[in-house]
Amino acid sequence: MPPYLDGCGFEEVARVALNFGGMLRQGRGRRRKPVSADSISAGIGGVATQIGLDRGARPLHQPGSDKYILPIQHMLAGFRSFDPPTEKKLACHPDLPLFAVTNAHKGEASVVRQATGDLVCIAFYFLLCIGEYTTKTKRKKKTRTRQFRIKDVTFFKYDKEGKLQPLAKDATEEEILNADAATLRISNQKNGHAGACIHHTAIADNKTACPIKALARRCIHIMQNTKNRNAFICTYFDKAGMGSVTDSQIRFTVKFAARSLQYDKRGIPVDRIDTHSLRSGGACALKLAGYDAVQIKKMGRWKPKSNAFLEYIQQQLSTFSKGMAAGMSRIDTFTNMEGSTEREDLRHQTIF
Repeated sequence: MPPYLDGCGFEEVARVALNFGGMLRQGRGRRRKPVSADSISAGIGGVATQIGLDRGARPLHQPGSDKYILPIQHMLAGFRSFDPPTEKKLACHPDLPLFAVTNAHKGEASVVRQATGDLVCIAFYFLLCIGEYTTKTKRKKKTRTRQFRIKDVTFFKYDKEGKLQPLAKDATEEEILNADAATLRISNQKNGHAGACIHHTAIADNKTACPIKALARRCIHIMQNTKNRNAFICTYFDKAGMGSVTDSQIRFTVKFAARSLQYDKRGIPVDRIDTHSLRSGGACALKLAGYDAVQIKKMGRWKPKSNAFLEYIQQQLSTFSKGMAAGMSRIDTFTNMEGSTEREDLRHQTIF
C-alpha cells in the first residue's frame, strides 16, 4: 500500500485501501489462513496513523471523524459476516494438573518432563498465562509480559507462634521443600500491574501435586545448576546443557493429560483444551470453591475495575446453572408494569 495517499482522489484512495485489505485477508505463510476483520482493521489503522503523522492528513477517514470512509467500512462489515465465531478454549478440571505432575515424576522421567509437569501444576493454581512461565517459540520476540524468575519467588514457613516468616535467600533445600507457602511477585505483566503478588499455601496432604512443592522443585533444580537469580522458572539443566520449557511442550502435556483422563467422555473435546485451559480452569475452580470476584481478581492479577475475569468463569460448566430451571418454575405470576399503562400516558408523564 502506498505510504502517502493525500495527493490521490477519493476513488483512488478507496481502491488502494480495498486492495490492501484484500491482501491482508488472504493471510501469510504456506497455509494462507484468512485473517480476521479485526486484524485487517488494525492493519489499515496502522497505515492511516503513519500517514497522519507524516503528512498531517487522514485520507482513509471521513472528514472530521474517526470512522473510516464508507468503502472501507463496507469491506470490513463483509469480512465480519464471514468470520467464524470465536471459539474459546474450555476450562480443565483439577485432575488434569494432578495427572500431569504425577505422571511427570513417575519412574525415571527426564528432567524436561519433570519441569513441564511441575509448571502445569504451578500454572493451574497460580492462574498463570502461558507467556509467564514458558519461553517464546513462534510468537513475536518483544512482548510486555515477562517470565517469572527465581528472584520473583519467596517461600514462607510458619514459626512457633503460627505466623508466616519468609525463608532466607540462602535457605537449605530441605527448608525450601518443606515451605508452608510461596509468593510470586509480578515484574511487568499484560493484565496485571507491576509489584503485585500471588500467594498460595501448601496442600498439606499432597506432596507431589502441590503448587508450593512444584515451585520448590523448580527453584531447587535451577539453583543447583546456576547462581543467576534472573533465571526463569522454566529453565532446566540436563546432559545436553541448559534449556527452557516452551509453550509447545506445555500444550502437548495438557492435551496428553486430557486424552488420558478421557475428557471426550465428559463432553469436553480435547481440541478445545489448550494452555489457556489451565488459567481458565483455575478461575472456575476458585469460583466453585466459593471465592468471590475480588478474591478471583486478586489471584488472577486482574485490575480491580476489570471484568475480563468473567470470561474465565465459563457458562459451559453445569454447576453454575444447577437448579435454575426448577427455581424459575416456582415463580408465581407477576404483573407487567408497562402493560398496565397506556403508551399515551407514559409519554404524557415523561419529564424532560
